[in-house]
Amino acid sequence: MPVVVIGLNHRTVPLELLERVSVSSDRLPKVLHDLCSRPNVSEAVVLSTCNRTEVYAVAERFHGAYQDVRDVLSELSHLAPEDFSHHLYSAFDDEAVAHLFSVASGLESAVLGETEILGQVKAAWEHAKAEGAARTTCNRLFRHALEVGKRARTDTAISRHTTSVSQAAVAMAVDQLGSLDGRSVLVVGAGEMGEGMALGLRDRGAADVMVANRTSSRAAELARRVGGKTIALVDVPEALVTADVLLTSTGSSHVLFTADDLAGVMAERGGRPLLVVDIAVPRDVDGAAAVVPGITLLDLDDLREFAARGVAGRQSETAEVRRIVADEVDRYLDEATARTVAPLVAELRERAEAVRASEVERLAGRLSGASEREREAVEAITRGVLAKLLHEPTVRLKEAAGTPRGERYAEALRELFDL
Repeated sequence: MPVVVIGLNHRTVPLELLERVSVSSDRLPKVLHDLCSRPNVSEAVVLSTCNRTEVYAVAERFHGAYQDVRDVLSELSHLAPEDFSHHLYSAFDDEAVAHLFSVASGLESAVLGETEILGQVKAAWEHAKAEGAARTTCNRLFRHALEVGKRARTDTAISRHTTSVSQAAVAMAVDQLGSLDGRSVLVVGAGEMGEGMALGLRDRGAADVMVANRTSSRAAELARRVGGKTIALVDVPEALVTADVLLTSTGSSHVLFTADDLAGVMAERGGRPLLVVDIAVPRDVDGAAAVVPGITLLDLDDLREFAARGVAGRQSETAEVRRIVADEVDRYLDEATARTVAPLVAELRERAEAVRASEVERLAGRLSGASEREREAVEAITRGVLAKLLHEPTVRLKEAAGTPRGERYAEALRELFDL
């Protein structure tokens, strides 16, 4: 079955729109079920990260699937299709496969070669499997995509140096302040991004790391790992009075820090500036906070610009990664087309074997005086003749699989042998 991908990412839409179509983990089951209930979608995986929201769907008709996915995104974002459809990109069949393999390899990320995307691709697939939305085709596709992503990072230096969005966020803070030595940093969110930022802070010499999270046990575990301390969410405003930096990335669907909240914090800081780095999608910090005196607010748009300046060192690796992606797309398609003819080949061989066995059985009376060794020789000879007769048609059918010529061969076999 053909595969399509339809989505938006950091290159095609502003952050405000990307926030609207972001799919949080609690909304994901409903979105997956909604997609698979549509008439043109039989399987689906939703990949929603801070840089993209993409739907990979198995569908017979591209245009029908496109409309189904667009309508689901419209309902999700409460936007009319015409308000965002011109931002959507799409790909079909081998181009869709190539796009997913490129995403898994880090080629489509704001931070070139970042490693977090591989875990996000795996998590998206696992969620879809758990909801029954990913079955045979998506399972093969995403399993192969993970292999490609691992190979890209093993065989090239695409992931050298700053290799994740969370690491880039910490590096951006260092670039802004000059150093984190002796600084007090509050991390809000203990998920994958929050964990990455906290670990990055430890390696960058931050003197005091505080961790706050909705689930206090996760905050406590992360704080323990980085030698920091846990802060209850209700105590975050108080902690911000003394902190030098706020790093935030939660899965909240609404703003956690309004401009008024941060204005109140700044009033108690005695003029000390506060750096805020927000890499959440949707954003945790109200954009209006950027005009609060003393606050420097950086978000994913700033991070993309920062990451772009550091890309040159890994840019030379992209050509090799693209070659790997192209090779793996060919291998995936070869395997997929071989699977399409495998049942036909198997049925042809079963039909031929049934005829052979029937004829040997029919002539069994003439072999009544034959020895066991002679009977085995008859079996071996007839099986050998059958194998030789079927070898060339089988090879040609497999070689032509997925092409118009292959379809003609397959139809001829079905017609001639009543398969």
